[in-house]
Amino acid sequence: MAEIIKNPELRYTPDNQMAVADMFVQFAPPLSNRPDDRHPTIEVVGWGNLATEMKENYKQGDKIAIEGRLEMNTIERDGYKEKRARLVASRLYHVMATDATTPAAPPTSTATPSAPAAVATTSTPRNEPPPPTFDTDDIDNIPF
Repeated sequence: MAEIIKNPELRYTPDNQMAVADMFVQFAPPLSNRPDDRHPTIEVVGWGNLATEMKENYKQGDKIAIEGRLEMNTIERDGYKEKRARLVASRLYHVMATDATTPAAPPTSTATPSAPAAVATTSTPRNEPPPPTFDTDDIDNIPF
């Protein structure tokens, strides 16, 4: 699960046959109390119909779940080799959209309770077996 930090960009392969979309997402930082922790970011790529769906249905600020595979690429910059990871998405799911133009209506309940109130029942207590006891003198003789 991640948050989109850069809107999807749609382009096509050089022979103009396949749609490709890419966007950048940000993951929540590891659990810690330090406010200076960086949010890990990664590029997400979608191909074909998923690429057009990414462009049409997803935008910056959306919270999404991504299903796909991790791909590692090695690129050379200024004489140094650098590895970059990216997610090749096979499916995307909206977790929460940030579209605040249509406020959510509070839930209204028009149903009237027709069931009678719950009747209290008595149950007999169950006899639980006592917890097992361990012989602490025999701890060193445990076979592995």
